[in-house]
Amino acid sequence: MRDFDTGAGTPVPAAAPAYVRRPEGPAGFDYLIVGAGFAGSVLAERLAAGLGKRVLLIDRRPHIGGNAYDHHNDDGLLIHRYGPHIFHTNAQQVVDYLSRFTKWRPYEHRVLARVDEQLVPIPINRTTVNRLYGLDLDEAGVAAFLKARAEPVAEIRTSEDVVVGAVGRELYEKFFRGYTRKQWGLDPSDLDKSVTSRVPTRTNDDDRYFGDSFQNMPLHGYTRMFENMLDHPNITIMLNADYRDVAREVQHRNLIFSGPVDEYFDYRFGKLPYRSLKFQHETVDREWFQPVGVVNYPGEDVPYTRITEYKHLTGQTHAKTSLTYEFPSAEGDPYYPVPKPENAELYRKYQALADATPNVQFVGRLATYRYYNMDQVVGQALALYTRIARGEGATTEAARGMSGIGAGAGAPARTTAAPEA
Repeated sequence: MRDFDTGAGTPVPAAAPAYVRRPEGPAGFDYLIVGAGFAGSVLAERLAAGLGKRVLLIDRRPHIGGNAYDHHNDDGLLIHRYGPHIFHTNAQQVVDYLSRFTKWRPYEHRVLARVDEQLVPIPINRTTVNRLYGLDLDEAGVAAFLKARAEPVAEIRTSEDVVVGAVGRELYEKFFRGYTRKQWGLDPSDLDKSVTSRVPTRTNDDDRYFGDSFQNMPLHGYTRMFENMLDHPNITIMLNADYRDVAREVQHRNLIFSGPVDEYFDYRFGKLPYRSLKFQHETVDREWFQPVGVVNYPGEDVPYTRITEYKHLTGQTHAKTSLTYEFPSAEGDPYYPVPKPENAELYRKYQALADATPNVQFVGRLATYRYYNMDQVVGQALALYTRIARGEGATTEAARGMSGIGAGAGAPARTTAAPEA
């Protein structure tokens, strides 16, 4: 394994760009890839290993892995610097690809919500209803209970319509309105229906947050997986790097861009709106803090939206435990595109510019103004690689083995009321 400067204790100084590794050979690169998250890293690996291309992968942060970056804190606890990243997918091809670079730890994500001074499952299920209302309903009883409280909505257009039409106004107020207002800075009645439409309502006791067939965490963390993925002699990694400076100074034939598409075009039509997050990381001198990995706080009297306890996710054994409090913000790094019709229309203007820009490919969440899950970013990147390989007339495994990967994983994800990265 080659050395990577990704440790939390010794970050690359932000003042100066630094190469993690320089390959031998002639100057210049076949591809400059901007952004070392899932999209950029997958494409760097595929182009280098599958097509023998010389790749320069850059990132403005002092580490690889994008928002999925994890590291051991000062107490030796493995944490996710940018909030919890839970891997789940129904795309076996994506699993097969990532399994080249990591072993897996089984983990089914469960979330509780603090409502009426109780911790109850979210998504709403039979346990939630019975515990909140002191009942003992079976599945049919829960279905009848919810149906009796649901309010008919003539046309479902907003996030409020989705929830009120399914479970009624009281449960909407308890679980969704406050959380959504904090997360998005907007009332659910002002947000597209996609924000809450993916959150299911269950009448059984299934308390898993996701229903995907594959639910696992990288055994040794995401950063180790990225290190293995990028461990190739054709890949040069440059951190703390601004792509405009690099693009001017480094010879390259093609550009793959996974940063904000509006930034690439100098905000020609104005900024695309995003919601950001601020994180408060704490270590607690006790073995456990809460019964599950994530507890949501829907009430607007609490400034944060959720608390994550990472040992549930990582399986790590430690006398202490590490927590992250999440505070939504209008300022900061872009995380979640704001799903409103006028924002979609603004993006379409940038999309037209992107489509007309030669020798530049736009891929990933920020470049396509979509809230993709991690598996969907991988699927999108592999699909782009397949198109590149076919375009070059590749007849090896590059074209054959990767074709079809991401066919089910490359579609845009729908954003939830409680975003899971």
